[in-house]
Order: sequence, then structure tokens, then C-alpha cells
Amino acid sequence: MSVAQPLRISYIELRSAKDVEYIELIIPGCRRSIQQQSTKLFREEFPQPLMIQGKAFSFSVYRKKWYSSFIPAAINGIKINVCDVLSNSREQKFQAVHRELDITIGLSPNSPSVDATPTRVTPTPSNINGLRPTTDELLNQCPRFRILVIGQSGVGKSTLINKAFGIEKASSENLEPGKADIEEELISPQNDRFVLHDSKGFEPADNVNSDAVKLFIEDRKKREYVKDQLHAVWLCFRIPIPGQGDRLLEDGAETFLKTDTSVLRDIPTIVVFTKYDKLLTYMEMQKAMRNIEVDPKTAANEYLQEHCFNPIAKFTGGTDISYAAVSSNPGLEQGRKELINLTYGKVAKRFKFQTDTPSPVPVVTQMAQRTSPHLKIEGSIDVGRRRYWRTLTSSGDFKDHTITECLAVIHTDIVRVWNFNDPFQYLYSDGFRGLMAKLAGTVDGSTPESPHLTHVDTTDAICNSPLILLAPLILPFEAGLKLVQWACKTYQQLPNVHHKFMAYILDLVHVLEILFTLTASSNAKKLTRGAISAAFNAYYYSEMRRNAHKQIKDFDFRIPGPDPVLQEIISLVRMSPINENDISTVIERISQEVLTRDDGWCTNADG
Repeated sequence: MSVAQPLRISYIELRSAKDVEYIELIIPGCRRSIQQQSTKLFREEFPQPLMIQGKAFSFSVYRKKWYSSFIPAAINGIKINVCDVLSNSREQKFQAVHRELDITIGLSPNSPSVDATPTRVTPTPSNINGLRPTTDELLNQCPRFRILVIGQSGVGKSTLINKAFGIEKASSENLEPGKADIEEELISPQNDRFVLHDSKGFEPADNVNSDAVKLFIEDRKKREYVKDQLHAVWLCFRIPIPGQGDRLLEDGAETFLKTDTSVLRDIPTIVVFTKYDKLLTYMEMQKAMRNIEVDPKTAANEYLQEHCFNPIAKFTGGTDISYAAVSSNPGLEQGRKELINLTYGKVAKRFKFQTDTPSPVPVVTQMAQRTSPHLKIEGSIDVGRRRYWRTLTSSGDFKDHTITECLAVIHTDIVRVWNFNDPFQYLYSDGFRGLMAKLAGTVDGSTPESPHLTHVDTTDAICNSPLILLAPLILPFEAGLKLVQWACKTYQQLPNVHHKFMAYILDLVHVLEILFTLTASSNAKKLTRGAISAAFNAYYYSEMRRNAHKQIKDFDFRIPGPDPVLQEIISLVRMSPINENDISTVIERISQEVLTRDDGWCTNADG
């Protein structure tokens, strides 16, 4: 984790006086086209800022040649230096002219400046012909989950943060090892939905750090805006192993818990005991040495209750503090999930409302964490039911808008909640959105099913299908929105349009849940089109998808009750695809080669 940020682009606009066929943006490891809006205008907006790391990026401009159809289009390469963008930008905008091409690059307010410290403000809200994603307003109010983590060096804070929030490095480049400045805002370019304040533990007779922690917490309580307030505190201690001379608490920590925890009142606080794997190993050794029939996990949990949780409870009196035990070892992820669920529960209770409207903090907490897919699903539901999932049959919010525009805001909201490390914006791209639209179209035959579907209609066939397991993966549809003709109609023009919207929401959440599971062990790494394609295919060829689409097609929205379509969507979304036998088996068999490839969207049409 580092304070330094990559270049963050909110939009790109290019105007040309001459005939341009298309324009590509080229950044390290990726090429993407810029959408053509009119004869001379190309523009691409990024609902989540496009992050560019490195010294430069470029545009390839393909110009038409009318005098011969056998001569390829002329290509102009235009290189843009990142330092030029930063040093010459005005009002979050860089402008330049290259070879009769007017270039405008909009910068997110989070982008660093050559002369100033980066500001921590959410990007300019996206606007899709008057429709705005619900998450725009939420992130304007609170762009990041703010957490204070307290613990001595070596207790495992960095590893805990890395695992919980899906980043590679939880230490500031500006800090010496073992030291921390509690006022420093640490923000990771791999996950900028949370901001970390790091504090060393309480050493014996060290009143300086104890006072600094109290002053910091009191100051944050007084902040006017919820984005500047402290949303949670984790107090980290190493589990004392019997017979090794470990103490539960150093004198300084014990004094703080006995006398100073009143400062934590109204702050969601959890005491986190680390190195749970070492306690479990000790209990397994005791079982073997004593030849006793005691479950090591049961023994470890009883030890935690008696020697860790209960003493802390006595120290803190009536303070509302919860407890969790965690490990970074494979196979022991449940403790980390319990910690995240505990944290979310306390945050949701504390920040339920601000004035008379729902607080954005619980949703941003769900966005920030990369441990619990369940919280991502519930976050998607929470955002959706606030506006765009409601009254789908009445078209109140979508009147006179094309279906493409309507789906775009729904898509943006859901993808933002899942918050993948997606610097190349694959999940927001036309390619992926087109795949999801075509998948939704299969609910009523608007999109023909893949001819390969009949060959993979059993679990054994799916698990051995090269369409799903081999690299590069072959997608059942061509990526992109060009051929989705029904999506060009306005909302009220299409009969039973709610069927497609229900399918789109359900399919997108399920594909993202599968993708979350596939990348769980490496979610600090950049998302690839290989991983996305693997998740898409695993869901498309599943029996669950076919059954869910049949249920949607047969659904009678006229049944009595408050918004039956919304209730049906929520019910279907909560049916996790990971619990399905065919999908879980496929997930286990997908290789790392598939997940790391980034060749592009491959279909049968590509040969």
C-alpha cells in the first residue's frame, strides 16, 4: 500500500477534422477502443476511473483511405507522457493537439498532482443520458471505508489487511519498519475503497502513543462529514500460546483497555486475535501427546474464550467490543470471514441512518472488503432496491431511455459493489456488457443459445469441455453491444421487458460471484479477460442458469404483493451458484493458466 497513486482518468475525448475510422487507447498490457459518438467525435467515459501506471500511454488512430480498398487504413501513433498530463492539467483536465487531433483527458480528482498532495474525493459522477448510477450519490458522500488498525509490529496487521481487502502490500513507503503515523491516510491503488490508519501497539509506560490514539479517535468523532469520520477500529493482539511465556496483553495495552476504552464508545470496535493457526497446532500436538479424544478446533475455541475473550471483557467493562480470531494460513479463512461479517454488522448498526436517509457507510464497507461474497450479494441488493430494481414493470425511472442506457446504470452499480482490482475496466467495457446483454436475451430466445450447449448438458460433460477448461477460453457469444438489437429499443417498446432485466441482474451477480471465487486467492492481482471468460462460461453452461431463466420466463408479475418482481429478483440472486455441483466442480478444475491469460474475448467467430 502506498500513498502514491496512479494516473486516474475519468473520460477521454478526441476530435478530428479528418476521416478517422477508429481509435485505440494503448496502456501497458492492454488495448481498448474509444467509442465513436459522431463523425468527428470519439469519447469514452469511465464510471470507475481508468488507472494508468507507468511513464506513458498512447493512442493508435486509424484513418480511412478512400482511394483503394486494398490498402489498409493509415495508422498514427500518438504518445502521451504521464508527467505532461500531470504538469499541464487545469481544473482536472488535460488538453493537447497532435496531428490534427484535439485530445482532452479528464482526470479524477483522486489523480496526483506534481505540485500538490492528492485529494481524496470521489470521481465526477457518470451520467448516462440523464440516468445516474445509485452508487454515484453514495460514493460522493463517502468514497471510502475508514478503519484504524492498532497493533505491535509482528502481530500480523499487514497480512490481515492484505487478505481482508485484497491488496499486496499494507505498509507505507514513507514509514520505517515497525513505525506508524496514525494521521497518515494509506490508500492502495489495488483497492481504493478503503483508507487505513495504522497505529503501533501500546508499549509499557508508553503514554505518548496511547494519548495519540485517543486524540485521533476523538478528533474523527467530531468531523462533520461521514466520509471523514472513523468507521471501525481493529485492536490486534497475538494469541498467547500456553507454555511459551506469552502474555495476553502488555502493560500499556492492559492499561488502555482498563481506563481508556470509553473513547471507543459509538465506534464499531473488534479485538482481533492473530496467529490462530499456532494455537490450533498446539492443540493438535496436545491431542497427539496425551492421546485424548478432543477436537483441536473445539479445544482452541474454548481456550480463546477462557484466556482471551473473557479477560478482555473484564478489562473493558460495558464497552460494546466484539472478538475474532484469525489466521493467514490456507484453509483457515473462516476466521477472517467472521471478522469481516462482525465488522460489517457493527458498522451497519452504527451508521444505519444519517438524518432521515440511509447512510452510505454500510454499502461502502461491503465494497471495500474482498473476503465475503455474501456481503457483496447483499450490497448489490441494497443498492438495487434503493432505486433501479424497483417497479421494473412500470418503467418509472426508465421512461424514454433505451434499454442499453437502463442496463448501463444497473451494470455500473453492481460492478462497483463487487469492486474487483480491474485497472483496465474490463467489467465496464462494451465487450463484457454485450456478453451479459446477450446472455440475458437467452431468457426469451432473443439471443439464440450456443450450438455447443447441447453437448455440455451434464456435469461430466461440462467439467471436461474444452470450452470451459482450456486456454484460450471460447465464449458462446461475440463480445460487444453491436448485435444486441433489442437493447436499442426504448424501455416501454419491448413486451415483457422485465424478464430481460431480471435475467440481466441475476446473471451479472452470479457471474461476478463465480469470478470472486475464482480469484479469491489472488484478488490483489489485476483482473484478466481469461478469468472473466472462465466465470462467464462456468455460469452459462450450468444447469442453474437454465433453471433460473425458466423460472423468470414463467414468473407472473401480476401476483398480489408489494413489488413482486423485486422480491423475485432478490430471492433468485441469493441462490448462490457456488453451491451448485456442476459449477463448483468446474471452478475446482479451471487452471491458473486460464485465469492469468489476457488475450482478449475469444469466440468461435475468431477461428
